[in-house]
Amino acid sequence: MERIFCLLIGYVFGIFQTGYIYGKLNHIDIRDYGSGNAGTTNVMRTLGKKAGFITYFGDAIKAVLCIVLIHFTFGIRNPEIEFLLVLYAGLGVILGHNFPFYLKFRGGKGIATTSGVILSLLPYNWILAVLAFATFMLGTFISKYVSLGSLLMVTGFFIEFVIFGQLGMLNVLPVHLPEAYIIAFIITALAFIRHKENIKRLLSGTERKIGQKKNQ
Repeated sequence: MERIFCLLIGYVFGIFQTGYIYGKLNHIDIRDYGSGNAGTTNVMRTLGKKAGFITYFGDAIKAVLCIVLIHFTFGIRNPEIEFLLVLYAGLGVILGHNFPFYLKFRGGKGIATTSGVILSLLPYNWILAVLAFATFMLGTFISKYVSLGSLLMVTGFFIEFVIFGQLGMLNVLPVHLPEAYIIAFIITALAFIRHKENIKRLLSGTERKIGQKKNQ
């Protein structure tokens, strides 16, 4: 039951759409502009860097706050499965962000929220979190594509997650490792699913690079 509760609590946190709310404060539905989603990149391109930063921070911090709540509500009482419960909560936040029911399931692409989930893993395995963020920064810096950097981050996260799990470097009992791997895989798969149009543009060479104007 704890798993289900953590997933549902995560979803409730996830439906707080920072980009959508920020857009409404500026009298627009951000989903009617640019790429049509409520994520950080689209908000930044539509409303500016300040708006993008606020959106990223809001979408990432909601994952952190949710996982802190899970720690004090369920984790302390169930230390042997706390890391697993944190993963369920993180998945819930991403699902809520990507598919908010009150916006007809049209949310963001989940990368800022996923980064918040990964950041929340610092107390459990700081190397995993640092490597994931380093992969994003390096991939984005070299390619100039935020989407590619994001996909490299989640891919690296999953690979490192499995490696660390097999090496006994995750706070998960061996019996729970397959379950943890499945959750990590779903988180990674969601990022790819939500970036399917970006992937098409990357393959065709039409994806916009950082700083590139729309008509370029």
